[in-house]
Amino acid sequence: MIRRFFPLLLVFFFSSLCLFAEEKKELTVNFSSTRINFDPLHTFTTTEAQLYTAIYEGLVNYNPVNLNPVPAVAKNWDISDDGKVYRFYLRSDARYWDGTYVSARHFRDAWMRQLDPKEKAEYSFLFDIIKGAQDYRLGKINNPDEVGIRVISDSVLEVELEHPASYFLKILCHHSFVPIHPDFLKGKSPGTSGAIPGNGPFYVINRTDNELTLVKNKLYWDADKVEITDLKIIFNDDPVETTRQFNQGKIDWVASGIAVDQVEDRNTLVLNPLFATSYFYFNCTSPAIDNPEVRRGLALLLPWDQIRSREYMYVPTSTLIPKIQDYPDVKGIDKQDVEEGHAVLEKAGYGGGKGLPTIIIKIPDGGESRRIAGLMADAWRKELEVKVDVEEYDYSVYYDELKKPGYTLGTVTWIGDFPDPLTFLQMWTTESNLNDAGYSDREFDALVNQSMRESGKERYETLGRAEELLLQRGVVLPISHSPAINLIDIEDIEGWYPNTLDIHPFKYIRFSVPRIPPGIAGWRNGDGAES
Repeated sequence: MIRRFFPLLLVFFFSSLCLFAEEKKELTVNFSSTRINFDPLHTFTTTEAQLYTAIYEGLVNYNPVNLNPVPAVAKNWDISDDGKVYRFYLRSDARYWDGTYVSARHFRDAWMRQLDPKEKAEYSFLFDIIKGAQDYRLGKINNPDEVGIRVISDSVLEVELEHPASYFLKILCHHSFVPIHPDFLKGKSPGTSGAIPGNGPFYVINRTDNELTLVKNKLYWDADKVEITDLKIIFNDDPVETTRQFNQGKIDWVASGIAVDQVEDRNTLVLNPLFATSYFYFNCTSPAIDNPEVRRGLALLLPWDQIRSREYMYVPTSTLIPKIQDYPDVKGIDKQDVEEGHAVLEKAGYGGGKGLPTIIIKIPDGGESRRIAGLMADAWRKELEVKVDVEEYDYSVYYDELKKPGYTLGTVTWIGDFPDPLTFLQMWTTESNLNDAGYSDREFDALVNQSMRESGKERYETLGRAEELLLQRGVVLPISHSPAINLIDIEDIEGWYPNTLDIHPFKYIRFSVPRIPPGIAGWRNGDGAES
């Protein structure tokens, strides 16, 4: 009986494995609620950046392990001897969801749309390394032919830089550099799903306020290597409910919204260093706050030991750039000095806070922002004759509020768009569309521009000087470096790797093939021996 039963058991076991492998192709992911804009021209959030890895693809893509650029729509490229001209050769089988082939013209037209001064695209400053790009987006030149983006043929795109830049390919991984379907550059509606037809490994078939459904794009040039057939994206702000569903196997990956104390299998809680910093910043367009001495004086009055308490955060910091090898040590405002703070304000003409306008602190509702804003408000009310108001906004509208005038401080957690210090510093230049602080400093701009012409340690030294200027002049008030926190079983899911940008291209993610447990009769190991 036993000998006759065992083969039947094995047949059932193997059949179950095959059935499992065929059926479990839908990946379910949870994000906290946020606004999703499917137009690459106007995006801002990390959730959008992650979703774009499914929907769009540029010339190059992120390596999922080390984030180095790897060929994507461009199968290869040449670089001129002087390092200024890149010629990209596009794949002949790169297509959009509707079958339209991706051409060099689509890249150029999409990029020029990013640079259109009327669009005020948030990330258009990333293009400034391209010859003529900054002058064009600022309206200093009107002829698009003066911009170093050239269509050599349908399958060849040439890009000329202002000067050699060793980091250029890293920047190209950013979603601002993806091509756009020509119909939608002409103003065609994206339809009920709200998504522009992309050229990535998946496409959107349904969209509601709480859920997004995508399916595999079988016309994608690398479709044979994409194993997930369906993506279900859930937007849920209840971390307890989300974690419960993960524990029950209903969610495969929780990218945000985790109740850590509710996680049943602690091995599924993945923490790793993140190239990110949480900080407050002064709105430099506000009256009096445009004076660096006022900003510095106010910052010195704050109780930094309480604000940056390890009781509330993983890695408190007084600097903006997270640790990078060979990057210099930079000095920020790291402790309270009430006496010096009053002296600096007195010198600026605002002794005791007299004459200062109402300080308005805008924060997203709840959490750490409320605690820190409260400490700031208490300190300034105690030390100065000034009114301080704290205004809280729902997270879904908070970033829109930061673009409006009439406030003194805002707060942001910034995750680098590519693994380089420039992604934290270029946004503060005068002409950056992400410069919500309205900060303008010729010395700072000159240092950032100088760094673009340098390489190696020399470049890092220049960027370090730029960062220290930001910190000492009180523009940015760093709070902490945040770790990436994800809930995922990396033994069950392959192709997902912890990395410093917390970007995980969907095309590489797949479910592991179930392994037959050792000890079952008839199971043979890799060398052919029976176990």
